[in-house]
Amino acid sequence: MAASLAIRRKLARLKSNNPPRFMDLFAGCGGISLGFVTAGFELVASVESDPWAAESHGVNFAAASHGPNTAGHFKARDITKESPASVFKDLGLRGPADEQIDVLVGGPPCQAFSRVGRAKLRAEAHKRELDNADIAFLVDGRVNLWQRYLHYVRETKPLALLMENVPDVLNHGGNNVAETIASHLQKEGYRVRYTLLNASWFGVPQIRERMFLIGVHEDLDVDVIFPAPTHFSILPPGYEGTRAAARKLISSAPSLDLGAEHSHCWISDPSEADRLPPTTTSGEALADLPPIFALELLKAGEIARGRKDPADPVHYTSSMASTKWSNLMRNWPGFKTEGHTTGHIIRYLPRDYKIFKLMEEGWQYPDIWHFVEAKREQLLNRHWKRNVQNESAKSRHEALIKDWTLPYDPGKFPNKWWKLYEHKPSRTLMAHLGKDSYSHIHFDREQARTISVREAARLQSFPDGFILRGSMNPAFKQIGNAVPPLVAYAIAMTLRTMIGCRRLTDMRTDLLGLNGRPRSTAGGNIRRCAS
Repeated sequence: MAASLAIRRKLARLKSNNPPRFMDLFAGCGGISLGFVTAGFELVASVESDPWAAESHGVNFAAASHGPNTAGHFKARDITKESPASVFKDLGLRGPADEQIDVLVGGPPCQAFSRVGRAKLRAEAHKRELDNADIAFLVDGRVNLWQRYLHYVRETKPLALLMENVPDVLNHGGNNVAETIASHLQKEGYRVRYTLLNASWFGVPQIRERMFLIGVHEDLDVDVIFPAPTHFSILPPGYEGTRAAARKLISSAPSLDLGAEHSHCWISDPSEADRLPPTTTSGEALADLPPIFALELLKAGEIARGRKDPADPVHYTSSMASTKWSNLMRNWPGFKTEGHTTGHIIRYLPRDYKIFKLMEEGWQYPDIWHFVEAKREQLLNRHWKRNVQNESAKSRHEALIKDWTLPYDPGKFPNKWWKLYEHKPSRTLMAHLGKDSYSHIHFDREQARTISVREAARLQSFPDGFILRGSMNPAFKQIGNAVPPLVAYAIAMTLRTMIGCRRLTDMRTDLLGLNGRPRSTAGGNIRRCAS
């Protein structure tokens, strides 16, 4: 009865045209937060354990959070050690926890679920000669962080909730973790659906596939709905099989005790027949940012190793946005920029700039490894023919070998290097960007470099006015870990309809140039889950 009373009070508040209040768990630098704030939600609390990400979240959202304790929004917190009550108290929020939060959102860390993360966990466990090395990903502590999320659900009793994770959460050691979470939420009184959404379907210039789970309290007596795609993209080879396997897992999930309803849902892929605009390309996404000619800077001694500050300003190449995407990036509500942005900084990679220049679009590590092997032999043969065999020649010979030898086995690291296509969306940005950026090499051979922090932010749909704290490496990591804000915005706009909020003007109509009202907010076109 107490839960129903809390729900009724929240609904009454929303019917009085008050903004829906939300809390962001595992908030990162704020990808989900940005989408929800832009969609008219009021941020009242957030939890993030990484200090730099927490500081970035604080500097971007503390003023918009309406919490009495602004400094509290810059503080890193361990969700496993702090209770909801202590978090609320530290943020200056008063009153019962179940009256503070209308919507709970969050994406528990995905490294233990992802295939790349599993391989790293196995490798580290084998180094330590652990008996359970082959199943190290199953016992990783991050696997169970969704249980902390459920703890906050019980404490705050939200009207609705959102959870995000990698597709591999559907098959973690043979277990469908999303279905397990759904079954627990159903016991807490929520109707739950989950599906896979690709960021490129919503205009984001990135082929990024993620699982999204939405729950709505049964007292609202409404369907769970997902935003319909606003853009069309052809997914690269390999995605079809992955999506088919995921669809089978979702469709075969057992029914929960929700009458005719099921926990699962599948959103059909958009097709050319839908007549949607094509998704944003990398070239369109990076427009108006000034070129960085790495080889010229290296020759002039104007680029060097050391800390680079994402706060450094840089001016646009044109006074007006030249593409729809740059228009959105420069004019995002609350993050509008005037003439310049920040964070257009790149890595110091003196050995590899010359190699980047020679790469073709779409080349991956095996392609460039074989190319460099052949190039080295060609240079060495030419060197020996042109030079007298003396100590100086031997030294030059050794230098050529060093300059034209790549260190990784092409059979083990096929995705380590990749060059963007100018006229296609990027592939998935990951947190590993914080260690190196070889997975995203700029398509312009004359610039001969990896992407900058600001370019990564644009590919992830963070606007140019969004601030990233820390040096270059933490900034890249924050971007790679985030949910694309534009995807979060599409979900947030749809979620508003589920909890009875008044309809808002959709920013995508003007800033992204979508004709009319985007389908994801039009009642007749919202994608409902089949029962």
